[in-house]
Amino acid sequence: MLTLNKIIEILLSLQIIIISTFIPVFISIPFTYKISRIIDIPISWQVPSIILLTLIFKGDVVIKAFSIYLLIGLLVLPVFHNGGSLGYILTPNFGYLLGAYPLIKIIDKLNKNNYKFYYFNFLKLGMLGICSLHITGIIYSCIQLLYYKQSDMLLYNISKYSFGKIGYHLLMLTPVTLLIKLFKIKYRYDK
Repeated sequence: MLTLNKIIEILLSLQIIIISTFIPVFISIPFTYKISRIIDIPISWQVPSIILLTLIFKGDVVIKAFSIYLLIGLLVLPVFHNGGSLGYILTPNFGYLLGAYPLIKIIDKLNKNNYKFYYFNFLKLGMLGICSLHITGIIYSCIQLLYYKQSDMLLYNISKYSFGKIGYHLLMLTPVTLLIKLFKIKYRYDK
């Protein structure tokens, strides 16, 4: 049963997921003569925010919020990174959105009472979760290959959406680790 606190947690998680989808990642690199160059990284803050929300609110709340996010993006508003609507199911991006479910399940293991939270465990499960997100996206692209019969698109999609972004996603575990240390998130354990 959903209590008022659970509803508030779900709505808060949903808002953070939607907002983080629209925030791009930029890195400013200083060059010579006091000129800096801003490099646009081809990801958003969505994956790190999902990881952080899972550590704060537990996986069941984030799964409910993410499911509402998918329904809003498919049926109501174009809140996804490159748009929305039911036609978004036909894009390779949708497979990576579905990959958030195993990511949430894997990160939620840190909230269980038989799994101690250490930063090494967090990095290990974070890497495993991000790899599962990308494997889900690759499987979805393979299913699309069977449907569309365009094998040249498979390699393009995998290289663009997985190999081109997985390093950045793994790198984004560092800011999440810093946020955990900064706010000293207290982890609840089921008794």
